[in-house]
Amino acid sequence: MQTITDIFRTYGPEYIERYGVDMPSVHHKTIQAMIQCRTSVYGMTIYECPDCGQVHHIFRSCGNRHCPQCQHHKTRAWLEKQMARQLPCPHFLITFTVPEALRLFIRSHQKACYEALFLASSEALKVMATNVRFLGTNLPGFTGILHTWGRQLQFHPHIHYIVAGGGLSKDRSEWLPSSSGFYVPVKALSLIFRAKFKEQMDKAELLGQIDSRVWKSGWVVNSQAVGNGTASLKYLAPYVFKVAISNSRIINVVNRIVTFKYRKHGSNRYRSMALDVLEFIRRFLQHVLPSGFMKVRHFGFMSSSASISVNTIHSLILKQNGMPPEPEEKPKLPVGPHCPDCGAALVFLKSIIPLRRSLCDSG
Repeated sequence: MQTITDIFRTYGPEYIERYGVDMPSVHHKTIQAMIQCRTSVYGMTIYECPDCGQVHHIFRSCGNRHCPQCQHHKTRAWLEKQMARQLPCPHFLITFTVPEALRLFIRSHQKACYEALFLASSEALKVMATNVRFLGTNLPGFTGILHTWGRQLQFHPHIHYIVAGGGLSKDRSEWLPSSSGFYVPVKALSLIFRAKFKEQMDKAELLGQIDSRVWKSGWVVNSQAVGNGTASLKYLAPYVFKVAISNSRIINVVNRIVTFKYRKHGSNRYRSMALDVLEFIRRFLQHVLPSGFMKVRHFGFMSSSASISVNTIHSLILKQNGMPPEPEEKPKLPVGPHCPDCGAALVFLKSIIPLRRSLCDSG
């Protein structure tokens, strides 16, 4: 079975030759990085096994966040970090989506629109959380993850939020809990979301380019109670580092046709889709994010700039529930490469990094 990297190595140069003039520079750099990943271009790291004495030479990866070979190992570390910060309260998975008629516009103005999506959705959550009928807090806490693809690689931008069910009182001395099954009403949330996104488009001087009917259609916001939030974290963790499609979904590549499998929403049955190889690459690249864009963001008391720590909030919740403080867990040691022969943890010896021209100069 061919991998996504194989597809890019075989057909990426042809794609660049055909579309390179109009291609965004970040797309060009992504293609080049994937072609050169784990080759001599990026050098080599040398490890030794302390148990069997075998020396292992491993080509260095490109590190590009859209390369499927480079991101898998980061998922576990991120998940463990987020679970360590999880609070002992109900959590909600709240998803903000935009009308289909707006997607093409967002695709053509990604940086401005992605920023607007984050700002509009996070501000909508904050506005609703301050309402005394629901929470009455001006400091809720939630983490948002931008997700841009559908199961068939189509462009479908939306943001998932993992939201703690509660917030802090004004003097920061008390935890104000939500109910276990309800955070805020999604209909009102969607109206605020739409209005704030429109406001951002106006500020960016892009409002006149958007079909006015978009503002009259419904903007869908979904809220789901997820208990302690662990399940949602495990569901979303792969999306933090995952690319638009995994190698496991590629069935074959025959006569320039890529066939891959997917499942429709709500179904466990796999279906297949066949695309011309250059169309497959085009669909993959439309999910490459603008350079430097942060697809994961923390808000409220989950933000690194918050004046109160998550550990303090954790203690406030336990105190409110009449529970003793939990003992601190010892930090887990980082997981490194292991010997493929005997399974022992490898010992780093040295890295060999060749002098080469920067990828930024290759476009």
